Amino acid sequence: MSTRTPRDDDGLVEGPPRDAGPSGVIGAELLPSATGEFEAAAHAAPVARSQWALLRRRFFRHKLAVVSLGVLALIFVACFGADLFAPYSNTQQDLLLGPVSPRVGHWLGTDELGRDQLSRVLYAGQISLKVGLAVALISTFVGTAVGAIAGYAGRATDQVLMRVTDLFLVVPALAILALALDRFGNEDTTIILVLAGLFWMYAARVVRGQVMSIKEKEFVEAARASGASSTRIVVRHVLPNTVGPILVTATLGVALAIVTESTLSFLGFGVQPPETSWGNLLKDAEGTVGTSQAYLIYGPGLAILITVLAVNFVGDGLRDAFDPRSERRR
Repeated sequence: MSTRTPRDDDGLVEGPPRDAGPSGVIGAELLPSATGEFEAAAHAAPVARSQWALLRRRFFRHKLAVVSLGVLALIFVACFGADLFAPYSNTQQDLLLGPVSPRVGHWLGTDELGRDQLSRVLYAGQISLKVGLAVALISTFVGTAVGAIAGYAGRATDQVLMRVTDLFLVVPALAILALALDRFGNEDTTIILVLAGLFWMYAARVVRGQVMSIKEKEFVEAARASGASSTRIVVRHVLPNTVGPILVTATLGVALAIVTESTLSFLGFGVQPPETSWGNLLKDAEGTVGTSQAYLIYGPGLAILITVLAVNFVGDGLRDAFDPRSERRR
């Protein structure tokens, strides 16, 4: 006896649909897998990163900048910790030893007074690095203030400040530095103030351009409409958006200050004995070129070269970190 499937009035087969699960509900068999896929997708959703996390990520993708940052850290630790790391005292002499070429115990050799060249390079780096950092900080602060005022105020204030900036830009820096140091002395503080007084213009021009573009943004207009003062708008809303160019300019200022101080010291207008800087060491080794004591040039020369290159590479890394388009180009 055959069994017939009951049909409804339309002739369709009664009973659970083909896609129905054991409970008779359509899609019941798909619910567990669909739920699992949904939970997996929820767990796989990207976690929102803060702005500083994105900056760190872009910076650490710049391998050369990361390596340069490590090199700079080693140089700073070795120089400012010279009392711990230098093999000899900065003033220790061995007249009986005299000048000897690099060897074990004197890795960069000794000069004509028997002073260890590696120790002298480490101690001399304290002044060169201090000058570079101090000049970069002061000049960047002054330049940022001038550029922010000129860019936000505009009109007559902008014209006056920018004409003063242009006047400083056309001044022959080395000549002014030599005259100022001859008049006020060759102490570290004098060199720092004079160099900072001649290097603030670069930061001022960069910040001015950034402020002029940012002050027209909607969030600045909203702050102005809410009654915020000009000082608050500049400090709380405009300058935080110019941190990238300011940091890059500051790093380049460190390298420029170190090179300029070394040039002044090499010409005899910079730091004077008994204080030493990398430029002083180069000046002392000036007459050794082409002789058996030419090794005295290598230590301070390489110290300046490596420091300046490392600072520039760190500046490149910071520039890429603050530029979101750099990540898309990679």
